[in-house]
Amino acid sequence: MSPMSKQSGFTLLEVLVALVIVGVALGASLRAVGSLTRNSDHLRSSMMATWSAENRLAQIRLSTTWPDIGTSNFPCPQDDLPLVCFQEVIATPNPSFRRVEVTVSDERDPERRIIKLIQVVPNAL
Repeated sequence: MSPMSKQSGFTLLEVLVALVIVGVALGASLRAVGSLTRNSDHLRSSMMATWSAENRLAQIRLSTTWPDIGTSNFPCPQDDLPLVCFQEVIATPNPSFRRVEVTVSDERDPERRIIKLIQVVPNAL
């Protein structure tokens, strides 16, 4: 080797800059994956809550008795999700119809409403 030859390779500074760039990219991708997971959980609970509310409204439509005016709540779990349904039956200006509101919440946090469906039910008599 002659004294004038130059060695090739990366400097410590270049390696550190590359590591910082890779670290930032990995952190951003982990954040994106976490956000997708939260969104997926929310969509799943919304879908399950909608099924519970629709099931209750279908039961009311198929029932031979007209729903009584007032409020009630009952468990309406779907799969492993502990849901609770709140039903409110309200009189309408037309006495032949009643308004039924079904609100679904997570049993672990009943104050947080997941979904609310409203339907007007005719008197079948």
